[in-house]
Amino acid sequence: MKVTVVGAGAVGASCAEYIAIKNFASEVVLVDIKEGFAEGKAMDLMQTASLNGFDTKITGATNDYSSTAGSDVAVITSGIPRKPGMTREELISTNAGIVKSVAESLIKESPEVIIIVVSNPMDTMTYLTHKATGLPKNRIIGMGGALDSARFKYRLAEALDAPISDIDGMVIGGHSDTGMIPLTRLATRNSVPVSAFISDERMEEVKQATKVGGATLTKLLGTSAWYAPGAAVSALVHAIANDSKKMFPCSCLLEGEYGLSDLCIGVPVKIGANGVEEIVEIELTDSEKEELASSAEAVSKTNGLL
Repeated sequence: MKVTVVGAGAVGASCAEYIAIKNFASEVVLVDIKEGFAEGKAMDLMQTASLNGFDTKITGATNDYSSTAGSDVAVITSGIPRKPGMTREELISTNAGIVKSVAESLIKESPEVIIIVVSNPMDTMTYLTHKATGLPKNRIIGMGGALDSARFKYRLAEALDAPISDIDGMVIGGHSDTGMIPLTRLATRNSVPVSAFISDERMEEVKQATKVGGATLTKLLGTSAWYAPGAAVSALVHAIANDSKKMFPCSCLLEGEYGLSDLCIGVPVKIGANGVEEIVEIELTDSEKEELASSAEAVSKTNGLL
């Protein structure tokens, strides 16, 4: 499998590193507009290969998409990252042009590519990629829900004083501080509802901490996080490579599912060799349906700024 990662900054480099370390891809290509930057990151990563025991070839290119030809999967991380106090939506004017240009360049070289969108505002950038490319809906995936769910499980494990491997939980809805919907009702520890272990008040704290997870890290770091986003991407790429049909919440184009149409938002999907193999419609409570409708309305409003 050949994987391209566009944007060799912290998130892009983490994507490349985690994909390489899992040792399932034959090649990872890093592309960046800054002269020599992707080449340098690729060389640095390749110098870890003997130490980390992987055989994946990592190369870099400065704004040269010919090197990406024949990619099976491409990850778009390019665009400006968030700064403290900045919402994901405030990035739209700059990042929309970047993402559109990148997506078109990728498809020119790799017509059958599956695209994973990371750039913010992620749901709107995923929708833009659909509109700009006309690709089948299964071949464009917004990463956000996979990351948000990982952050939810981290917060649940923290509240339970439990190993994260015990925890299962999922976040649907928009990838924004107000749009995320941590499904606390369905969260479990070894198949036992988490509500059996912690109070409603503590659960609400977990929910709110999850929703501002990105903003919390941006405030601490001075920029967007990169390790967990990179790991979320690598998990999606791995599921595609192995045709595993693994279920993640991802932003995908809805055409009537959950009563929503003409937007991309986070819902449970099965990921396999064809990208989004199936949109899984789970039964939501009336309250959860209201939250999802409100989140979708906010995403649609942001889409209107394109």
